[in-house]
Amino acid sequence: MTTTALGTDWRAWTSPEWEAWRSEVRRLADEQNAVILAHNYQVAPIQDIADHVGDSLALSRIAAASTASTIVFCGVHFMAETAKILAPAKRVLIPDAAAGCSLADTITADQLRAWKAEYPGAVVVSYVNTTAEVKAETDICCTSSNAVEVVSSIPADTPVLFGPDQFLGAHVRRMTGRDNIHVWLGECHVHADISPSALVDKVHANPDAELYVHPECGCTTSALWLAESGELPAERTHVLSTGGMLDLARTATAAKVLVATEIGMLHQLRGANPHTTFEPVNPKAACPFMAMITPDKLLTTLRDGTDEVDVDAGVAAKARAAVERMIAIGRTGRGE
Repeated sequence: MTTTALGTDWRAWTSPEWEAWRSEVRRLADEQNAVILAHNYQVAPIQDIADHVGDSLALSRIAAASTASTIVFCGVHFMAETAKILAPAKRVLIPDAAAGCSLADTITADQLRAWKAEYPGAVVVSYVNTTAEVKAETDICCTSSNAVEVVSSIPADTPVLFGPDQFLGAHVRRMTGRDNIHVWLGECHVHADISPSALVDKVHANPDAELYVHPECGCTTSALWLAESGELPAERTHVLSTGGMLDLARTATAAKVLVATEIGMLHQLRGANPHTTFEPVNPKAACPFMAMITPDKLLTTLRDGTDEVDVDAGVAAKARAAVERMIAIGRTGRGE
């Protein structure tokens, strides 16, 4: 079977074509001694065929611990890089090397070096949603679920350069109360487009619903304001990483949960708890880069070995040290 026989418009595949695809993907994965990892924001068929689904850091740690010789990372490029950093001896493939990240692209290693020069003595804390080169210029990495803990581990009188996500940085400032955190003005364009007005309208239209908000969202401050003002009970307002959302969803008893993150996450939430209705705050919040990883491209990368991800050994060693410092602090959280 070939991708040409199936066609690249996978949404139009028939039931027999899907069955053939699933069978061939599993056959090739076994033949290649490959483990398939899929990010929470991937399209549903890829999540369903994957060996493991989760956030980027959790998947990278699975990659490092796996006995498979090949890692097929269905996500965006920085995620496959992180897997290679933590599993340097393994072959890492991504179904489309052009699948980038609007957040990771907001800061380069040169920009970070220039920023560091402005604040000598500051500690650099970088979100894992960054390139390998940026991680290599970082003192400690963080995830959205442990960013507050990572920053709190730094002496209170030491300035912190936090990047690249401005909304996560604002959340860390708010939670730590520190006024010496300098935040890079980057953003994930998908999360930034989940606006405060959309959130307020959705909450008012669903007064009994719970709310899950990713801290990368531009509406995080509004969510907390709604909770503080009493418009939305604080006990029903949750600022969570994708892993945290999944954990909470498993035990949710609410009839409806409003979800402010990329809509691919809804597939995992609905699977974890079919008794609760999970509804997006912004139904158009779909990452075009995540969508570049398609079922036909997954089949191609397994069959042809494209695209392989490599990271310079020196860069990888420095980047790995920043991730390991995060892990050494304690709770590694549930990723981005």
